[in-house]
Amino acid sequence: MEQSDLVGRDRLTPLPLWIVICGLGVTQIIGWGTTYYALGALSQDIAATTGWSTALIFGAFSAALLLSGLISPWAGRLVDRVGGRRVMVAGSLLSAAGLAIIGAFPYPVTYIIGWLVLGLAMRLATYDAAFASLTQIAGTGARRAISYLTLFGGLASTVFWPASHYLSQGIGWPNTLLAYAVLHLVLCLPIHAVVLGAAQGEQDSKAAPSGMAVAAALADGARRKAMALFAAAVALNGLVFSAISAHAVPLFAALGFRGEEAVFMAALIGPAQVASRVGEILMGGRLRALDLGLIAFGLLPVAIVIFAGLGFSWPAAIAFALLYGASNGLVTIAKGAVPLALFGPKGYGEVLGRISAPNLVLNAAAPLLFALLLAAASAQTAIMIAGASALASCLFMLWLARLHRHAGPTSV
Repeated sequence: MEQSDLVGRDRLTPLPLWIVICGLGVTQIIGWGTTYYALGALSQDIAATTGWSTALIFGAFSAALLLSGLISPWAGRLVDRVGGRRVMVAGSLLSAAGLAIIGAFPYPVTYIIGWLVLGLAMRLATYDAAFASLTQIAGTGARRAISYLTLFGGLASTVFWPASHYLSQGIGWPNTLLAYAVLHLVLCLPIHAVVLGAAQGEQDSKAAPSGMAVAAALADGARRKAMALFAAAVALNGLVFSAISAHAVPLFAALGFRGEEAVFMAALIGPAQVASRVGEILMGGRLRALDLGLIAFGLLPVAIVIFAGLGFSWPAAIAFALLYGASNGLVTIAKGAVPLALFGPKGYGEVLGRISAPNLVLNAAAPLLFALLLAAASAQTAIMIAGASALASCLFMLWLARLHRHAGPTSV
């Protein structure tokens, strides 16, 4: 990060911005890894030891995502009002509580209750809250900080999929979740309390950081239209990512790839995701937020067209996995950067909450919908239908970019 990125921050917080980012990076790895990604590694062990149905095991998770979507606008307003520090500390407490409920009381009812608590926690302790917290500290210069933070988040599955698997084999899945609850209490909670001292809400600070004064003002009608267009782009894009990510290995297998080949294709997605974020960081401030959005949302339909156009062959599958991962990596940054460029930092938490709500709701339904689609049609047809959703997402982003081509300074 360039020194110029840190100009003026000392008066906002006694901690350099890079320490804030690194602290939040640790909590994002733990936050995503112990909640959103944990079930992917633990579901088979849960089913084997309890005899619970797949509908129960994943249905509770879907209910948690649905709850996250429903509370998203409220959670965003809460960040704006009381500050990211208090919200993310509360998120750490709820994460520990949800994991402890499931781990200490492994029964169907408490399993569902625990996941509903985690649904609240995920919205208060992961990206949306973290992006808003960084914006409260860094103002309009938060895009660079958001980009760096997503590098950490991209490691969550890499760290916690194997960690969850081996811990479950060694101490059982309930004790694994109890250990994760302790991580939230002894690491995430104090980190949030310490590094987010300057992430103050409206009720605590009458004077906004200097960067807050620069906002991309839009009239009410234009603002609502821009928010609706971007929310549609994010939701349709997220529908595809959630559906394919949940079925990546069986989808590749259904397309004719052997088991180890299917696993290899799925494994390419993570490195491509991180590589795309590194590339965005190396671009510095030369890429406008709306241009970043066009690239991010445009890569997904391109990936699907290449995959289908080359007959779902081995080279096409590799290209698809790499472009799919790169798109996912950049979309995460765009979801924070584009609203900042269009709407400015004031009320940023609520803006993110409103944009994220339909995406989180569709994410909850996507795995089940795609499973039904795969049961009713061929894998090739399912991919093409997903491609139509990806194309629609890209078209909404293109519409938004044409309306607000010059929104935001180049550095945003």
